[in-house]
Amino acid sequence: MSFLMQNGDVLYRGKIRKMDVLVDDLGRVTVADQIDLTAEDVDEIMDASSLLIAPGLIDPHVHLREPGFEYKETIASGTLAAAKGGYTTIMAMPNLNPVPDSLEHLKIQQDRIHYDAKVQVIPYASITKGQKGVGELVDFDALAAEVIAFSDDGKGVQDEAMMREAMLAAKRNNCLIVAHCEDESLIAKGACIHEGRKAEALGLVGISSASEYRQIERDLRLAEETGCQYHICHISCKESVELVRQAKKRGVSVSCEVTPHHLLLCEDDITANDGRFKMNPPLRSKADQEALIAGLLDGTIDMIATDHAPHSAQEKGKGLQDSAMGIVGLETAFELIYTYLVKTGKLTLERCFELMSFNCADLFGIEGGEIVNFEKANLAVFDLNKREKINPKNFVSQGKSTPFEGWWAMGRCVMNVTDGQIVYREGLSI
Repeated sequence: MSFLMQNGDVLYRGKIRKMDVLVDDLGRVTVADQIDLTAEDVDEIMDASSLLIAPGLIDPHVHLREPGFEYKETIASGTLAAAKGGYTTIMAMPNLNPVPDSLEHLKIQQDRIHYDAKVQVIPYASITKGQKGVGELVDFDALAAEVIAFSDDGKGVQDEAMMREAMLAAKRNNCLIVAHCEDESLIAKGACIHEGRKAEALGLVGISSASEYRQIERDLRLAEETGCQYHICHISCKESVELVRQAKKRGVSVSCEVTPHHLLLCEDDITANDGRFKMNPPLRSKADQEALIAGLLDGTIDMIATDHAPHSAQEKGKGLQDSAMGIVGLETAFELIYTYLVKTGKLTLERCFELMSFNCADLFGIEGGEIVNFEKANLAVFDLNKREKINPKNFVSQGKSTPFEGWWAMGRCVMNVTDGQIVYREGLSI
């Protein structure tokens, strides 16, 4: 199908300007100030005069749950949620059953992605066999060409010697270690939210910031020693931000991500004993939240990732103590960042796309950054003007748990074009 979007606000070569965008029958993109075609030349002409046309978003941190946990999410439902949120590429974490810790296990996931994915999905392999954070490393040499990187997300690699060996294997294969940093020896039994005043007020066991930043401190030392390219998942506390800031000054090959919920919420926003506020790492102090925003603004933090982690309603309905950790984010991330960081003047819209698309593409070596740099189109169309409340009942993800329920937001994605095909569409005038 060919279509022409006329007079849109197009993010092109780093700037937003009024332009036309043509996607032809082969899915290729042409961008120009004016493209003179009629209804006889293309299948559809769309009025995009009130819309933003931009490169598709890229998320380096998504839990799709399939194979093994389809009651939480499937590749079909999770990638449709990604499409609805404006993402054209997502990276799938390995906490699956079977864990993608061998070529045989990885192929099960790859086959399902091939048949069911609505957007581009690039899988991770685990760092350790069974993704246990201990025990035996996977065969990096066999897996490296088939995956985007290696991660045990959900578990920190507990042994220093094992992490050093993993980094050397990753360095040998010119790929990244993507680390969930959590020292289990520093986490008390039953810990469920940040170790701070909210945990004290609610009589709950807290998760210390040290459990994150002590392992980051260790890994940065190892990354500096081995020369491995090292990426830190969902950074959450002020000490972690400063460790990364100083490591970058020393020339360590380190990058990191932050989630919308850690940027926009802190422990003070936990209003009830509600599983919607339970995630790992937890919502930390106001000072930590402010340090994360500062790190985002000064370039210490490289990208925004959703850590989309769907669970069943039953698993999220047991309060802070007993609910599963994790919330959904693919359908709300851009709206929240646009509304509460761009509209408030903290970020420019162009910088927003650097953090939610371009920087990730550059780091992981995938296509991204311009809507014309693809063999086939990968772009998203956003309505920046319509304001609406976030309502989980409207989510297409099987997971419905979000602490942002009821928040007002702007910037809804109205169309997603992945690999030259419209994979999601809502309400464009013709």
